[in-house]
Amino acid sequence: MQESDSEKLPVASVRWRRRGIYLLPNLFTTAALFSGFYAIVQAMNGHYEHSAVAIFVAMVFDGLDGRVARLTHTQSEFGAEYDSLSDMVSFGAAPALIVYEWALKDMGKLGWIAAFIYCACAALRLARFNVSIEIVDKKFFQGLPSPAAAALIAGMMWVALGFQIAADDIKWLAWAMTLFAGLTMVTNIPYYSGKEINLHRKVSFFVVLLLLLFFFVLIPSHPPLVLFGLFLAYALSGYGMKLWRLYKNRRRSELRKDT
Repeated sequence: MQESDSEKLPVASVRWRRRGIYLLPNLFTTAALFSGFYAIVQAMNGHYEHSAVAIFVAMVFDGLDGRVARLTHTQSEFGAEYDSLSDMVSFGAAPALIVYEWALKDMGKLGWIAAFIYCACAALRLARFNVSIEIVDKKFFQGLPSPAAAALIAGMMWVALGFQIAADDIKWLAWAMTLFAGLTMVTNIPYYSGKEINLHRKVSFFVVLLLLLFFFVLIPSHPPLVLFGLFLAYALSGYGMKLWRLYKNRRRSELRKDT
């Protein structure tokens, strides 16, 4: 009886094979990381519109790496940790540094404190997500996801640049938006995750038509305004859902008292 290949190899070699790095999903993660790094570099050179676009590109790659890993059955602990570190750069450090360079720099301590709070909240959000991923409801995120928070910052800046609004004229809005995005990440407010969407399920013609209109008509018409409006609505939706849940719980308690 011949020995199998795994039995011929040393134990350390077998372990390395089992813990090996899958190339395809980590290429998308690396692309997301590069986009975040590129956004910081462009902000340092004063090209803020390029920085904003790079943040949204990082979001696309970040959304693809996990889906590719699941479709190709190449999930790994290394990939999960690498993705988290990439998110910290692209959606934590990059937006904080970009908005600071663009609008908060001349505000002194208030400016860099707001940028740091956003960065710290992004780190806390990612750390909490990593330790609670197995116990939380998959249908909802706990707190605003870091990519959506980064999209608020990048989208606001992109819209202002598109309409040629000076950063100094809306620096207080930028300051408030930075704090809002940062602090919302570490709240317990629920946000719909979209993980239950089944791409293999049949949908109505009306849904397909709406998706086509959104991706091929609305977004191309004015990408900065449409994308910023979309993520702003998503950020506010969590607060609306929280208020609705509080209202329902209060109604239930009142009905129990009446009975």
